[in-house]
Amino acid sequence: MGKRQHPRFPVQFRSSFTSASRVSGEGDVIDLSIRGCRVSSQAEVSPGAAVELTIHLAAPEPPLCVTQAVVRWCRTKQFGLEFVALQPEAWAQLHALVTKLETQPYLCEQRAAHSNEANSN
Repeated sequence: MGKRQHPRFPVQFRSSFTSASRVSGEGDVIDLSIRGCRVSSQAEVSPGAAVELTIHLAAPEPPLCVTQAVVRWCRTKQFGLEFVALQPEAWAQLHALVTKLETQPYLCEQRAAHSNEANSN
């Protein structure tokens, strides 16, 4: 397997997803790049499935909505998504988030963990 084209960053964000084939579920985005992410979830998805993904970022950021993502691989309780289509505002939001992760990874992990603790209370 070759080197990834875009670096992935460890994160912890709640997410939800749906597809036209009625697959839906919730999970945690556990790594993120400008082109995709890895999701940990109890939901069963199949490679090739197209989904709409919402990533719930740390407050006060609005959720990041990926209009279309394709499931590229599946393992037990995890799957990888490639981002195919986002609205221009969402592309800008994703780019800003990945840039922040590149320059301040510790700060972003800390904010995400704090946000998840607050949301579970």
